[in-house]
Amino acid sequence: KQLNNDGINKNDKKYIKEKRDLANWFIEAIYQRRLTMVNVMRIIIESQKEWFAGDLDFLNPLKLQDIADKINMDISTISRSTRGKYVDTPYGIFELKYYFTDSIRLKDGELVGTFVIKKALDKIIKSENKENPFNDDALVEELTNKGYILARRTIAKYRDQMGYPVARLRKEI
Repeated sequence: KQLNNDGINKNDKKYIKEKRDLANWFIEAIYQRRLTMVNVMRIIIESQKEWFAGDLDFLNPLKLQDIADKINMDISTISRSTRGKYVDTPYGIFELKYYFTDSIRLKDGELVGTFVIKKALDKIIKSENKENPFNDDALVEELTNKGYILARRTIAKYRDQMGYPVARLRKEI
């Protein structure tokens, strides 16, 4: 065996260097992931100020691409870093994807997150008279009264997505 000045075999020294380099790479990868998560969460909090301030019925429209643009990263990196991740808030534990919501342009031109409309729809359905529940046309009228002017088919789609059946199936006697 050939020993160096420090008494270590050349092959052993090479092996140790490879393992040390691999460990350093691994530590750097963990650091980068942490940095990405911190940056993503910072943008989510900045984008959803109202929600984090206590208005749990309100989320601004937010897409993965919005975050990718703000922190100069690829959308696939943002997608991977948010998939299956949760945040512990004063209001409970939420999956990061909860904070991403599409937007819809109302007839008056206002841009509103679909989350807000679905929350309003949820409140209407939960508070309706169960003996005479609102049909989709009545739901449209109720949402219009709240300032959300949408087509009946859009409301029906949201109702379906939220797991609510049509009025006749929600009826309780």
